[in-house]
Amino acid sequence: MTRKQPQTVLVTGATAGFGHAIALLLAQQGYRVIATGRRQERLEELAAQAKGKILPFKLDMTDAPALAALPQSLPAGWQEVDVLVNNAGLALGLEKAWETNLQDWQRMIATNVTGMVEITRALLPGMVARNWGHVVALGSTAGTYPYPGSNVYGASKAFVDQFMRNLRSDLLGKQVRATTIAPGLCGGSEFSQVRLGNATKAEDVYKGTHPLLPEDIAQTVAWVLSLPAHVNINHVEMMPTCQASAGLAVDRTMAE
Repeated sequence: MTRKQPQTVLVTGATAGFGHAIALLLAQQGYRVIATGRRQERLEELAAQAKGKILPFKLDMTDAPALAALPQSLPAGWQEVDVLVNNAGLALGLEKAWETNLQDWQRMIATNVTGMVEITRALLPGMVARNWGHVVALGSTAGTYPYPGSNVYGASKAFVDQFMRNLRSDLLGKQVRATTIAPGLCGGSEFSQVRLGNATKAEDVYKGTHPLLPEDIAQTVAWVLSLPAHVNINHVEMMPTCQASAGLAVDRTMAE
């Protein structure tokens, strides 16, 4: 099937970090980009940076009615979304499970899981009806490799990966692709500051490292989208060269 040109891409969480970089790069490559997020002023700045090639659209990923009505809420000429980039997400805290703030867990689930599922459900029928589309979701290596304090954040990203794998199964025989991109240590965004609530602590996360950057993630999304229509990349796991899975932890203080 011939690829529709130009394709319309909706990027969630485009006010900063990965989403900002993804929206900007895709606009530069000729895609029609709808950039969504809660901070309208950030979206307007992004649209200006892209010289009018991006449509800013305010959207809260925890607003279920707004997500359900999204296809009809978009302006005329923008309602047929070909590519959904499920980027919006957050991590809060690193406390042990028995010490964490339950509201932090609930916020992560609401955005990382529920919001992602609801916006996918809203836009997917149109892709299937047109027999053309691509859903890309930002996972994390935290969904594969556990570490202390990751608990619900890691679980939410494991959900993303499994949801997308099952989605690919449902889409068998359709010209609609499904891809998860799971980055490891990545700097250059607000992620760690939001998680830790402290700029100094956030900087310490990356001290002495050369982490991935949002632009690296954007390049990966663009590559996945650029492949021939018969090629589906199921899962991409990417880390900086300064990072690797560390194996299993062993406590050597518990011997009798």
